[in-house]
Amino acid sequence: MDFSLILILALAAGAMFLMTNRSRKAQKEAAAFRTNLAPGQEVMTGSGLFGTIVDVDEEKDIITIESTPGTQTRWLRAAIAKLVEPPVEDDSTDEQGESTEEDAVHGDAARTSSVDDVLDVPDDLSGLTDKPGDKRDDGTDSK
Repeated sequence: MDFSLILILALAAGAMFLMTNRSRKAQKEAAAFRTNLAPGQEVMTGSGLFGTIVDVDEEKDIITIESTPGTQTRWLRAAIAKLVEPPVEDDSTDEQGESTEEDAVHGDAARTSSVDDVLDVPDDLSGLTDKPGDKRDDGTDSK
């Protein structure tokens, strides 16, 4: 008998077992996550909708999400993809709202930009290309 064929088949069977074991574990974790959903949690659906859970109907597996104040939508429990962590407050400003020294060291572009940095962007492409017969600054034809 050829032992290399048996070895290759054993390695393939082991790899398949490991891959299916990992996917089963991920499925169990996702199911446990969805069963523990409660009102007040901020979540994201599989399609990318962000919102806060306002109601959980255990019997029908329906979650009611409020995406904006007054806008509530109903989703299947399986459509909830993940919890969204609340944003962490930025401690880079002092009590007067001024930037700290750390911002200057790290180059906080939003706070160091000036009015001179604003670009003038045309509404269409007509201002970006030379037209036949246009003259350059030095008076020569642009062709």
